[in-house]
Amino acid sequence: MPASTNTTARESGPTGRIGAMAARHARLVMWVWAVLIAASAVLLPLQLGRLSIPSTAMGDSPALRAAELITRGFPRLGSEQMMLAFDSPRWRGTDPAYQKAVSSTARALVDRAGVGTVLPVPTVTGQNSHHVYVSIGVTGDESVRRRRLPHLQDVAYRTAREASGGRVTVAVVGLTPVLAELIHADVKDLRFVEIVTVPTAVLLLAFGLGSLGAAVVPLVVAVSTILVSTGALMAMSLVTQVDTTMLTLASSVGLGLGLDYALLILLRYRQVRARGHSPLEATARATATAGTTVSWCALVVVTTSAALLIIPARNVRMLALGAMIATGITLCAALTLLPALLPRLDAWLDRGRLRRRNGLPGKTGTQGTAGPPENHGTGAKTGTDGWWTRWTLHLMRRPWPYLLSALTVLVLAATPVLGIRLGLHYDRTALAHTTTGQGLLRMEHDRLASVTVLALPHPPGFPPVDTTTLATALHADPRVALASALDNGKDLTVLAVGERNAPDSTASTSLLNDIHRLAPRLLPAGQRVLVAGPTAALADLKSAAVTGLWQVIGIVLAASFVLLLIVFRSVLIPLKAIAMNVLAVGAAFGVLTLVSEGTPTGGGVAGGGVNVLIPLLAFALVFGLSMDYEVFLVHRIAEHYHRSGDNARAVAHGLQHTARTITLAAAVMVVTFAGLLTTHRQDFQQMGLTVAAAIAIDVTLIRIVLVPSLMRLLGHRNWWLPHGLTRLLPAPRRTEAHAFPDSEASPLVSPRANHTSRTGALTEEQG
Repeated sequence: MPASTNTTARESGPTGRIGAMAARHARLVMWVWAVLIAASAVLLPLQLGRLSIPSTAMGDSPALRAAELITRGFPRLGSEQMMLAFDSPRWRGTDPAYQKAVSSTARALVDRAGVGTVLPVPTVTGQNSHHVYVSIGVTGDESVRRRRLPHLQDVAYRTAREASGGRVTVAVVGLTPVLAELIHADVKDLRFVEIVTVPTAVLLLAFGLGSLGAAVVPLVVAVSTILVSTGALMAMSLVTQVDTTMLTLASSVGLGLGLDYALLILLRYRQVRARGHSPLEATARATATAGTTVSWCALVVVTTSAALLIIPARNVRMLALGAMIATGITLCAALTLLPALLPRLDAWLDRGRLRRRNGLPGKTGTQGTAGPPENHGTGAKTGTDGWWTRWTLHLMRRPWPYLLSALTVLVLAATPVLGIRLGLHYDRTALAHTTTGQGLLRMEHDRLASVTVLALPHPPGFPPVDTTTLATALHADPRVALASALDNGKDLTVLAVGERNAPDSTASTSLLNDIHRLAPRLLPAGQRVLVAGPTAALADLKSAAVTGLWQVIGIVLAASFVLLLIVFRSVLIPLKAIAMNVLAVGAAFGVLTLVSEGTPTGGGVAGGGVNVLIPLLAFALVFGLSMDYEVFLVHRIAEHYHRSGDNARAVAHGLQHTARTITLAAAVMVVTFAGLLTTHRQDFQQMGLTVAAAIAIDVTLIRIVLVPSLMRLLGHRNWWLPHGLTRLLPAPRRTEAHAFPDSEASPLVSPRANHTSRTGALTEEQG
């Protein structure tokens, strides 16, 4: 490596040194990544069968304690009550042949491991005469039930078919079967999303960068990130449960951030190359500057995702872990694999040119010298860059009208969120064509949609708990199909309540609340009551998510403030960034609320309500991604301000020279998450819509209008830092300004003492 490159690496900070080392040992770096990709490719097909269902379990929820109590008191009643939903187009449920098929199926299941009590369900008012139901208790924890389910389903399907000559069919319905059916749809959807979004993102990059060759580089990094992230999750599945929701989120984050981070470093690389530096020098400088920005961006995403770990729901924690793993691997790829590739692909960056670059940073001329600065993104006022220059000058002259207009639009867009309806729903769209989904639909039409079990412990040797008054009251409730009590003869009485409404319905939640209200009054004084079943499990998860949302918001806001305070050594910039991101997130949820209110339950993006987990996941993810663009834009503003001391010029410079890059990066991210709208899962669709809308709002109103307008109006107050904090914060590093006199210094560089250039000039310095 040339001596100048070694000097650059020494003085450029950790990211520059990592990039220079990766470029110098490119063959080794690429071999390491090739091995990781190959291992992931081997693990993926082998471990897909080990993917678990999305878990509803929480550490110590009331429903879980009730289920454990019932399992101990009635081992054969099982830890989950599933339903065999029989159907025959020709025979009625009272026909002997039909009854024979039902009894044969029940006997076949009794002998199977994991099956406890098998009980016929009495016919309820309004039930279709061609439908018969049998309740089965399934033992084991969540993972054991998931593992045994395919065998139980196969035995039930085969026995019913053989015993009836194909005239009777059966579906196994319950929380575990419903969630298990989503796995197959998720894997297919994930493949389809990648098939759609990857080519679309490549075309977008090709037009944005001006050539197919340049677009291939971010694609290689993003695809490598997806494969290695998937491989890491598959390796985790060897020791713990990994579900398809976690896999889908990690793939989306890996694809979006992989393209984004590689794009930012690639653009800085082309800028440095345009100034006449060699590919190796350009790689070290690009990773030192843009690589530092990318590292802070990744840290923000990891921090906001980590806030989700406080939620006791295992599903939420695993999703947070998946996002953190994908982000960490993406950063590693951006700082190692990309620097190893750039010098070797330098000659290919202009291959397949689709248009003239119009000021886009590119590679040097054929003689190895840089072209004129105006042709390489250093202030050209032609083509697209000329448009951004004119917009910047216009915005700097009229900040107040644009600030107030953008704020008005955002507030109006966020207003519908006040009426948001949160809930947890079975994804009937994804289940519509499955055997379990059809059985669930039959049960709901027959108004026998679920079973809730009340666990009533009593001292050993005492008589069963008197449930007569409570059972009579429940019988009279139109939401209840039946109520039956059972005692184990030792220390536990249970009251099984057959619900007419689905466990994810508002009516079922209301019934659960009424049971909690009635039980203390209609049972013996002091009687302890625990409630188990799908309705109770979903209610506990919803309660934990809503309670945890405010804690997550507080942690994310505090962590974001501290990180940005350290990065920019300013109090107002973090406060402004937080306020702007809250507006963007609120507006995105306003859009989602409008869609959910206009969509009937059971179909479409929202399905009549917003999944209660979406605000948790989307807030953390969107806040992290929005901070990425905040860091990138304000980094550039800070770099110029710390050199010139002129706030107005710095804001103009930052907007003019990042707007196009931010727009392209955001467009790629919007395409990535909008791809989730093509899935069959409503929660994936809601997540995709929310994140895509938030990023679109962020890039069009926040980054391009609100942030520069507000920073222009705040002037030098942007950089205010109390003297006490100056001593507490890490000392700013000064090496980048010395190492890169002709490029952008790190935002950690101290402002120069000379602030004489405050004339308010709005044009960019050339060269």
